[in-house]
Amino acid sequence: MTRIIAITNQKGGVGKTTTCVNLGATLNEMGYQVLVIDFDPQGNATSGSGVSKDEIEFDVRGLLLGESTFQDTCILKTEAGYDLLPSDIQLTEAEVGLVGQSNAQFRLKDVLTEQAENYDFVLIDCPPALSMLTINALIAANSVIIPVQCEFFALEGIAALIETINQVRGTHNLDLVIDGVLRTMYDPRTGLTRQVSHQLEQFFGERVFKTVIPRNVRLAEAPSHGLPVLRYDRLSKGALSYLALASELRKRLGLKHAA
Repeated sequence: MTRIIAITNQKGGVGKTTTCVNLGATLNEMGYQVLVIDFDPQGNATSGSGVSKDEIEFDVRGLLLGESTFQDTCILKTEAGYDLLPSDIQLTEAEVGLVGQSNAQFRLKDVLTEQAENYDFVLIDCPPALSMLTINALIAANSVIIPVQCEFFALEGIAALIETINQVRGTHNLDLVIDGVLRTMYDPRTGLTRQVSHQLEQFFGERVFKTVIPRNVRLAEAPSHGLPVLRYDRLSKGALSYLALASELRKRLGLKHAA
């Protein structure tokens, strides 16, 4: 059964795209069929997957507005192994175009209905805002992963995100759950990191992943090469941490090893 996961946090710069791309590559490495959906108009998951935004003919914007189908869109196969539904700044047009349309918040769910079954995992890289796009992702998803940077203001906006998740669960997606909270840019040498980590554990309890994503130069360099860190430097701390995260996620979901 397909697991659709929205990777979201309304705060920017917390590692959403890094997590989406690297978790996607790692799950693919484990043998799962993975689709990454770049649902952020910045298109960082697209460029971070080695795809030039200037060469995109069809993208997620056209799907949302009903201007194209999955057959038109040409899901892209990336060097990282996963499939990619790309986007660029034109995705902003889709958000504006959806305003006022009936059932606008269900557009992503509707277009994924038939295609999602071709994958074991669909990972949605959400924009850093509680926008119409994020609502679409939460309604389409089975679950949520929340990356949180272990720095000052880390918990800023988390309460609003949790409230939104609860609202979506209560009205449009009764089965939506939080798979876990992921601590990113983690540096255990600093007191602030340890303090924020403790706050997260107090607030979210067992929903905090045991795996942490460290500050890592190779992890930061990988997107500029259009590669996940697993393909850029698989022995780096960044690569090993995402391998650990994928294993922990699989155990949480009770999944067997991929065939």
